[in-house]
Amino acid sequence: MYPLKFNPILKSTIWGGDKIIPFKHLDCQQAQVGESWEISDVPGDESVVANGADAGKNLTQMVDEYKGALVGEANYKRFNGKFPLLIKFIDAQDDLSIQVHPNDELAMKRHNSMGKTEMWYVIDNANGKAHLRSGLSKQITPDEYAAMIANNTICDALADYAVKPGDVFFLPAGRIHSIGAGCFIAEIQQTSNITYRIYDFNRKDKNGNTRELHTELSKDAIDYSVEADYRTHYEPKQNEPVELVTCPYFTTSVYDLSENMTMDYSELDSFVIYICMEGACSITDNEGNTVELQAGESVLFPATTKTLEVVPQGKVKFLETYV
Repeated sequence: MYPLKFNPILKSTIWGGDKIIPFKHLDCQQAQVGESWEISDVPGDESVVANGADAGKNLTQMVDEYKGALVGEANYKRFNGKFPLLIKFIDAQDDLSIQVHPNDELAMKRHNSMGKTEMWYVIDNANGKAHLRSGLSKQITPDEYAAMIANNTICDALADYAVKPGDVFFLPAGRIHSIGAGCFIAEIQQTSNITYRIYDFNRKDKNGNTRELHTELSKDAIDYSVEADYRTHYEPKQNEPVELVTCPYFTTSVYDLSENMTMDYSELDSFVIYICMEGACSITDNEGNTVELQAGESVLFPATTKTLEVVPQGKVKFLETYV
């Protein structure tokens, strides 16, 4: 096998902006692109391979064909032949709805789906004006929560953060959250599209309709615990990995490289994904396959990959994630 790139799936949204297409160096016209689904095995939105001998096959077909060689033997068994991660870029020109995602148990019971634990890495913050919400700022009960939805005061109970490039937030299933206006982020999440919309600022669509809220469904999905700080703190470093998140669903590190680096994955039974935020590099695997990676691109290395040689073109910054 060889490093795989995929055609992006662009999603126009009522809150979307105009940054994703130029960030990804795409030659296309599409208004209000809020999301680019980089690597997806969500039914109906399966990513299609863009390079090499497998070009034209979608990710579901690739997992069916290559099984553990692509995703890792343990991952293939654990996730019943499904690709376990969904990778996105998100450009919020306006606030997204306040929402929550169910955990595995609840999502399987209600939707026959995986739950949705995720993380955000802030790439840009609209000249310092971006914010997001993550977690409860004070203790409330499920009944108080429903009342705050009804009287439009739920934002008063949420932790609100001004953000800057490099900020990281880990969002386990059950944590209330909302990406705010001005955020441009990379998102890593479980393969799930189950979202309970809690509050949408009484916005109306082009037809004058408000979007559906899921107050009753979300009441049982929320983790009502309160933490002092929901931001992930880490010390940026150059030319060495910095681990950001490790959880049962993914492990993610950030690399900020100005020197060549050899990556050793010989003991890892998993695919590896690189998500590039800045700069560019060449990457060569142990079989001699070379792929170019630049800002706005993502690449999937199969589980058969033993080593990678990363050669920055000046400087490069990317996220590395695996299961």
